[in-house]
Amino acid sequence: MPEYAPELIEGAFAIEIADAELLHSALDLADIAHVLVLRERGVGPEAATARLLGALLQAHATPVAEFGYDPARGELYNCREDWFAARIGNDAGWLHAGRPRREAVRIALRLRLRRDVLALLEATASLVVAIGEQADRHAETYLAEQTYLQHAQPSTFGHFLLTSAYAALRDLGRLEDAYAWLNCSPGGAGGVNGSALTGDRETVANLLAFDGVIEHTRDAMWQTDGYVALLSAVTSLSITSAKLAEDLEIWASNEFDYVRLADGHSRTSVLMPNKRNPYALTMIRGECGVLIGRLTGMLAVTKSPSARSDNLIFAYGEVPRAMDLAVRQTRLMAGVIAGLTANAERMYSSLETGYAVAADLAEHLMLTVGIDYRTAYRIVGAAVRTAAAAGIRGVDLTGDMLARAAVEVAGEDFGLAALDLSTAVDPKAIVGSRVTRGGAEPGVVRGMAADVLRAGRAATARVVERRETLDAAEGALLEHARRIGVG
Repeated sequence: MPEYAPELIEGAFAIEIADAELLHSALDLADIAHVLVLRERGVGPEAATARLLGALLQAHATPVAEFGYDPARGELYNCREDWFAARIGNDAGWLHAGRPRREAVRIALRLRLRRDVLALLEATASLVVAIGEQADRHAETYLAEQTYLQHAQPSTFGHFLLTSAYAALRDLGRLEDAYAWLNCSPGGAGGVNGSALTGDRETVANLLAFDGVIEHTRDAMWQTDGYVALLSAVTSLSITSAKLAEDLEIWASNEFDYVRLADGHSRTSVLMPNKRNPYALTMIRGECGVLIGRLTGMLAVTKSPSARSDNLIFAYGEVPRAMDLAVRQTRLMAGVIAGLTANAERMYSSLETGYAVAADLAEHLMLTVGIDYRTAYRIVGAAVRTAAAAGIRGVDLTGDMLARAAVEVAGEDFGLAALDLSTAVDPKAIVGSRVTRGGAEPGVVRGMAADVLRAGRAATARVVERRETLDAAEGALLEHARRIGVG
């Protein structure tokens, strides 16, 4: 073994070795599949192959902390080589036939990440289901919707929540695409142009339950765009959660008092006994910032010229760690939503005390009196200014007030004093009129919630099916190796 410079050990090998815990088990599986392919092809003595498989099975049964990864021996593949050689001598050398070290790690990374993506898909589906259930529960919880943190138009809490459900479903679709990309095997690519020793590349793909192979061998070794796409999907999902978390953090304040987090998602102040901090939401927002940084870091390292290792060396640790953080964040967001309670009375009071009915009132004038919308808009605006100065609520606007505003704005009253405004300024009636597809009418909201719930539960079922497929293939691979291996 060469004697490496201490600064190389500390500044390079130790950084790679820190990722050993993430890839150890997957490397074992990749190595076992490769040896089985070599055996099928008649490469290597049968006795050496049996001893090598025995050593690989022993490695797979050894906890990573006990395996002996040591940066003084080099990066993680060097450490593994030393470990096998110490047990079976030169028979360990057959592991390298027809395959560079990077092929083993490329396969291992995909094996690891497809499990990680399944975990994130499962967490995302749980988030979608939690939102769908709350949306159905609050299809008739009325509030003043907001844009720019200002009252907009009457809506419902259920309709508001579904915004995030549909965003999460799009994120889920992007993660499904990332899983499809990951589930193609780079195995058998050799150095850059394939390998005469491993032959049919589909064999190793089948052993490891990949859906197929990456067509071009050089591309199989060096492609990075799929990891960028994966982290982009992960970051988009994280932003979906962070946006919702920020809204809920504002709405949980004393000033709004729209929502309350469950006790299990809150933290009390050490100094001030009156404070109940929405700690979970703070963490969700901060975790999003970290994930944006990890995506940016991946983008920075993928600028390397082709056939360089620096971009993927860092991906070995950064991408799985980003996945782990995203899974934790998404599970937390799902839990927050499931445990959330809404203050329906306070939400409705915002409709009574504010002027969220103004736009619908202007439309009412347009349709009943026949004036253009811009003039109606100006009349209602003038009436709202007068009402606000007098402390009169939006739901209490009258035809007389509109008539006076019309004279001020347009020079005539248009007969507005005689108008019946009972439904035009009724928030529930306004919401009830939104029966268009995707609207806020309670029945429409419940229909969308049902669609969201079906989509979330179907996504969970797909995760279960895929995980069972991977488990079965891994079990079959290990059993195949056990029938041959000795140790």
